[in-house]
Amino acid sequence: MTAQKLPLSKQIAYAFGMMGWSIMMNLIGVIVVYLYAPPDNSGLPSLITQATIFGFVNVIAIIMSSGRLVDAVYDPLIAQYSDKNKNPKGRRIPLMKKAILPALVFCCLIFYPLKQEESSTNIVWLVIMLIGFYVSTTTYIIPYYALLPELAPSSDDKVRLATWQSVGYVFGIGVASNAFNLTDQLQHSMHIASRITALQYAVFIFAVLGAICLCVPVFAIDERKYSKSIPSSVPLRTALRDTLRNKNFLLFIVADFSYFIAITIITTGLLYFLKVLLRLEEALGNKLMIMMVLVSFIFYPVVNFLARKIGKKILVIFSLFLLSLIFLGIYFLGKVSMDPTVQIYALICVASIPLASLNILPNAILAEIIEKDSLESGANKEAIYFAVRYFFVKIAQTFGITLFSMFLIYGKDPGNDFGLRLNGILGFVLCFVAAVTFTRFKEKKD
Repeated sequence: MTAQKLPLSKQIAYAFGMMGWSIMMNLIGVIVVYLYAPPDNSGLPSLITQATIFGFVNVIAIIMSSGRLVDAVYDPLIAQYSDKNKNPKGRRIPLMKKAILPALVFCCLIFYPLKQEESSTNIVWLVIMLIGFYVSTTTYIIPYYALLPELAPSSDDKVRLATWQSVGYVFGIGVASNAFNLTDQLQHSMHIASRITALQYAVFIFAVLGAICLCVPVFAIDERKYSKSIPSSVPLRTALRDTLRNKNFLLFIVADFSYFIAITIITTGLLYFLKVLLRLEEALGNKLMIMMVLVSFIFYPVVNFLARKIGKKILVIFSLFLLSLIFLGIYFLGKVSMDPTVQIYALICVASIPLASLNILPNAILAEIIEKDSLESGANKEAIYFAVRYFFVKIAQTFGITLFSMFLIYGKDPGNDFGLRLNGILGFVLCFVAAVTFTRFKEKKD
């Protein structure tokens, strides 16, 4: 039986899954390090020790790394299970459904440290909660991504569905960026004395919204109707070996790896850049994210048009080179004779241009790599490909958070901010490396 073409309403429903995941992941990515290791002028207490190990690794870096590394090992296991799944309701969506409640619970508990003071108990708590959260969200997102090449048969269909997926992701960032804005409103309107308590209420509200979004594709899309998929019979070791022998895929991974380290550094550091480098309030992060969303949306139709006319590869390379220059600008935040608010708005506005293409095209490119492999090998290893990709994405995010946290040792407070500025230099180098690497990628010709 031939799968039906996915209508627009279902494409939008699919995007809601990405929005829910994005809300939860960005709550973690933007707030956790800032919450547990805040700068002096944040009004938040330090919850874990700021001491270093071997003189250059701090505890928060180790904590964030541990959760991601456990999750990265779990990726290929859930991918293989999904690819081989013979559930009559589908290989992907039944798995996604099981992950939603645990993801919600762990997302909330991360922001409820057992003690609101510096304590080793908080370290153990945070490690366990992060591992639970990452494993839960991985159980959702790997099958979710594996649906993309199955729901979008042609190249144009893949770009179109990846565009909606990107819209969901960017909206999720916009929602999560409201955390401190809502925290301030709750604290004032409800007369909450503790800033941490107000933040916990805000996180709970957004996490529930994220879980609702995760439910939309699960209940709106009939996998059997819109996806024709055959369970894989390839053993895990063989599937991983074949995937890693795909040269085009490896080039994609190297560029992707460098890019995600850089992006993680900036995402983790946004509140620090506002509060320390520019002496602005955290709540401004919400307005910046809204601007980024709006400017990115302006360029989404342009990206779709240019992808058809000149190809995806050229757009990705240009975007990475431009993004490397934008990262360099972070080093100079607060150092130029310009209003601090204007500086950060200008940086975010320009950054929205390359992010428009980098949020859309990589998933469409990977879907084409998977489709080509499936045609040549006769094996359906969609989830394995996405698992390997996200294994390296998570390693990259781990490196990004670890490097950012390590650089805090060299200055994270007003007047002592060199560690924060070093992250801009590192982001520049990483995006430049990603762009150069991707020049060797061989794009599929229609």
